[in-house]
Amino acid sequence: MRPLVEAGRVYAAMPPLHRIEVTGGRGRAGKEYLYTYTEPEMRRTVAALQKKGRTVKQPMQRYKGLGEMDADQLAETTMDPRHRTLRRITLADAARADGVFDLLMGSNVAPRKDFIVGSADQLDRERIDA
Repeated sequence: MRPLVEAGRVYAAMPPLHRIEVTGGRGRAGKEYLYTYTEPEMRRTVAALQKKGRTVKQPMQRYKGLGEMDADQLAETTMDPRHRTLRRITLADAARADGVFDLLMGSNVAPRKDFIVGSADQLDRERIDA
């Protein structure tokens, strides 16, 4: 697919990272669902909602993959052309993905161990299902 990537014709539909359930507040009834795609976007959205007196149900749902979304959520957020977010795939993206794949799945253990040990301090234990 290299010629298609070089021509800028390959896109990926981006699923959301979080689903925020908003309830009531200031005369509103019912639930509302908002989706965010990054951690900073989620924090900004929650802060803005709370500033407006809206209640955010805790814990918020964090998707680790498409398998965690039900069919309706996937259709609404990732497949529906009216709501989906598309990202153009570039050769740099392909090169980065290839490098990460080689690091994590390759037969050379030392770089993988260095990566895991070096990244351990960045781990958010709240995001682990245990």
